[in-house]
Amino acid sequence: MENTYLNHWERELGSYALSFLTHEIISKKVAELKNAGDQREQLEDGQKPNKPKSPKTVKHYRDNLEILLNHAQKWGWLGAANPMQGVGRITKANKERVRFLDDDERQALLAACKASPNRQLYPVVVFALSTGARKNEILKLKLKDLDLDRQVAILRETKNRETRKVPIVGYLKDVLLDHLEWRKDYVANMENGSDFIFPRTDGKEPIDIRKAWENARDKAGIVDFRFHDLRHRAASYLAMNGASQLEIAEVLGHKTLQMVKRYSHLSEDHTRGVVEKMNKKVFGE
Repeated sequence: MENTYLNHWERELGSYALSFLTHEIISKKVAELKNAGDQREQLEDGQKPNKPKSPKTVKHYRDNLEILLNHAQKWGWLGAANPMQGVGRITKANKERVRFLDDDERQALLAACKASPNRQLYPVVVFALSTGARKNEILKLKLKDLDLDRQVAILRETKNRETRKVPIVGYLKDVLLDHLEWRKDYVANMENGSDFIFPRTDGKEPIDIRKAWENARDKAGIVDFRFHDLRHRAASYLAMNGASQLEIAEVLGHKTLQMVKRYSHLSEDHTRGVVEKMNKKVFGE
């Protein structure tokens, strides 16, 4: 993610000599960034998104630039005045967004995903709902990372860059067994095969499920719900089935308990046991 910030500022400010940077220039660039929208949304249809970047995202961009210029000043590359002085700080909302599925919504969403023309969407969604793993953590899984005999998957491409394991139990294990059987024929038609559990048609990269996900979500009639919210739903199921904050943090890969306090009202009781219990509750025996 740091490379995203660096690449952005290199594009926007790379033509300026450090001595010519001013807080007016930087403030203008930050203001433009706020209204630029999420560039990831442009990849599918080429349309410019109307929704501006969140304060949290803009804060990350601004703060990373400040770190860079602070280092430049320390190394003597700037004059006495740092151009970040005078650039307003950005505060993000104190309340983190949490959107949960109710039982009817969950059933409708799973049915729509299962009926999707994209054969890989359903197992990806079940994986997310069963383990709380992030979308990229799931999609970047390779065959070597999955051991169904030991009932574990190793997530290597994590947000905090630390490898972690998640239990593969209950209904999720059954879904993945079916998926791997289907995948054999799917990969056999590829020129060089693929190492990804959820491969793209050419096998070189993981599949992009964004459009299939949005279509299934809309077909299910679910409003204001993102793929990432499946992670919150998994955590809430864990909490309601007796998992402690420490256990939830271990499953989701949080480094501190602060991130799981949002679920503390749902319950107050290793990891494989609580996930298996949650899976049985959600998907049945």
